[in-house]
Amino acid sequence: MADAYIIDAVRTPRGIGKMGKGALSQMHPEHLAATVLVALKDRNNLNTAEVDDVIWGTSGTIGLQGGDIGRMAALDAGYDVRASGVSLNRFCGSGLTATNLAAAQIMSGMEDLVVAGGSEQLSYVNHFGMKLREAGLSSGGMGVGNPRLQAKHPQTNQGVAADAIAALEGITREDLEELGAESQRRAAVALQEGRFAKSTIAVKDDDGTVLLDREEYPRPETTKESLAQLKPAFEMFYNMPSEKDGPTYAELVKKKYPDLDFKPIHHAGISSGVVDGAAAILLASKDYAEKHGLKPRARIVATANVGDDPTLMLNAPVPAARKVLEKAGLSKDDIDVFEINEAFAVVVEKFIRDLDLDRAKVNPNGGAIALGHPIGATGAILIGTALDELERTGGRYALITMCAAGGMAPAVIIERV
Repeated sequence: MADAYIIDAVRTPRGIGKMGKGALSQMHPEHLAATVLVALKDRNNLNTAEVDDVIWGTSGTIGLQGGDIGRMAALDAGYDVRASGVSLNRFCGSGLTATNLAAAQIMSGMEDLVVAGGSEQLSYVNHFGMKLREAGLSSGGMGVGNPRLQAKHPQTNQGVAADAIAALEGITREDLEELGAESQRRAAVALQEGRFAKSTIAVKDDDGTVLLDREEYPRPETTKESLAQLKPAFEMFYNMPSEKDGPTYAELVKKKYPDLDFKPIHHAGISSGVVDGAAAILLASKDYAEKHGLKPRARIVATANVGDDPTLMLNAPVPAARKVLEKAGLSKDDIDVFEINEAFAVVVEKFIRDLDLDRAKVNPNGGAIALGHPIGATGAILIGTALDELERTGGRYALITMCAAGGMAPAVIIERV
């Protein structure tokens, strides 16, 4: 089996994902995706006619994000028409899955040069979804309009699921707020020291005006004391019908876990930030890289996918990590950096406890609680962040994984070369 190498990784700063407030919120989603594709092309002097495919992850596939954004953004970025493009949706795991599939194509010998990544214009997706609901139309979602599926696998609101997991695991709000405050502290240090500078590019308008050249979401002044003052964010969903005349979101959990006593604890300070962003990764075969003078930065060691309970939906990262470690023939002690998406603080806290990890190795530069979670882009962002950290510290292996709606988790292990 051939090796797949990461040649480069780029990402935008993350803008606040609220229409009219965030610096990127007025961009067309295809323009945002094209920004990182242009940067990847220019930084590596790519002959884009030789790009076999652009594999792109986007979760909110509605409206302006509803088409094959991988192909459209590549064309918008000036790629040769022979560079094909495809889009996929594994919810939060989309950008990571895109990268894993790109690696698989190269490792199989079918392709030699692939661009992978993802983007999400959450400001647009949420705005457009609101307009659909105002018009009496559904904006889609997990199991919407499918009572047979909901009877088999009740799927609730993700924040409600996070609260339920915390209750099941005996994890307190104070535990989660300590993790949230630490995420903000680590992100502040990373930004101050320029740890993201190698991979972060400025986003510009058509006339060259810089729209965003810094992370817009972090709140470095956050403390455990300030987090303790916040009200739970998902309480409103507990008694809200999941659909017209349907069970409430709390009742959906109770269908599966009738004896579980849980309450609202997650809030904005211990949940991932709503942001806009994009990321792209360039992967190549060994032969192509050597022939064209491309210097590999990392090797894809192993990838994995795991499904888990759709009702709790956030618990798959632990079995995904175990599976990818087994595939790689490695142990947790071989891993220098773990990047686990901070969708909710409970996801990371459970991950650390279940695998008995050194906390210093997990999200060493903060995570989505501090920096935000542009859903389709986040997986590719985490791979680039892990690679940057390996290069900064001289580490060898990084493991990247994340929960995805529906109860899934993709995972990948990379090796610095």
